[in-house]
Amino acid sequence: MTAVNLVQLTRHFGHVKAVEQLDLAINSGELVALLGPSGCGKTTTMRMIAGLLAPSAGDVQFDGKSMLKVPAEQRGAVMVFQKHLLFPTMDVAQNIGFGLKMQGVKPAEIRQRVGEMLELVRLPGFERRRAHELSGGQQQRIALARALVIQPRVLLLDEPLANLDANLRLEMRALIRKLQRELKITTLFVTHDQEEAVMLADRVALIFDGALQQYAAPQAFYERPRTAPIARFFRNDNFLLGVKRQNQVETALGRLEVDLEQVNQPDGPVLLSVRPEEIQLHPTATDNLLYVPVLSSVYMGAYTQVQLQVNGQPWLAHGPANLHLPAGAQIAIRLPAARIWLLPVT
Repeated sequence: MTAVNLVQLTRHFGHVKAVEQLDLAINSGELVALLGPSGCGKTTTMRMIAGLLAPSAGDVQFDGKSMLKVPAEQRGAVMVFQKHLLFPTMDVAQNIGFGLKMQGVKPAEIRQRVGEMLELVRLPGFERRRAHELSGGQQQRIALARALVIQPRVLLLDEPLANLDANLRLEMRALIRKLQRELKITTLFVTHDQEEAVMLADRVALIFDGALQQYAAPQAFYERPRTAPIARFFRNDNFLLGVKRQNQVETALGRLEVDLEQVNQPDGPVLLSVRPEEIQLHPTATDNLLYVPVLSSVYMGAYTQVQLQVNGQPWLAHGPANLHLPAGAQIAIRLPAARIWLLPVT
């Protein structure tokens, strides 16, 4: 197992700052998601870790040793790309065993390790099939087996599930997580999908415009985002300006209590935030109530999505699946003190 440290890692393309002074510590055997919108620097970061791209400044370290002068083929970092890149003239066994053959491994050992990999990715008996005879999900499993068979120090996954349909993505997520836990390989996973990052990662590194915004366990991005843009990226746009004084926030709609153990902002102007699933509709409790109009309600299968107007801004709330609220209705909503999160006003 290998610990990976990025130290002030920077990459510029002319005047474009693709990655800017990125500090990131990945523990040995950990699975970390590099998450962010397209063009934020995720893949550039991964290519620098793999040695496929030289940084403009900073360092890439494996177990405390700089990799900058170590060629890509000697780093022990293997990438699995969005496109499977299987050799069309080779069968499955030859594709998986290619790296071992290049390392001079004996044919008998290659056959054994290829068979073990096919069992691991749940494709036993597929040795003689060609790439065109495989489904998209099967091709991605073979690409993963080809990367794992050489026993890399670090596994780098660059949006490998982006071309799969929804059901296959779920299946492959579960497989990747299972393999990573069994093999204990330090793994970095590039994605722009919040759900994918949350399902797979031990920790998530959220990147905007080449800069690290927050690095934490997945739950923190929902419950304790550092800024409003981070909250928005995780699909929460429910904000209300206020002024905090000890355990209360004075807003345009009235005074609300907060749980001081849940907030980290000093007294003064704040941005109050509550996730849609935490808002109580038609509450039985009488504290922290707001009376607001309904803009719309939409059946979403597992729940009803209700759009509210809160101080002139649209908020979303989640109610029971059988709930229907007509547009224009005035309702009471409750913001539980323990579920309110306060953000800095920027």
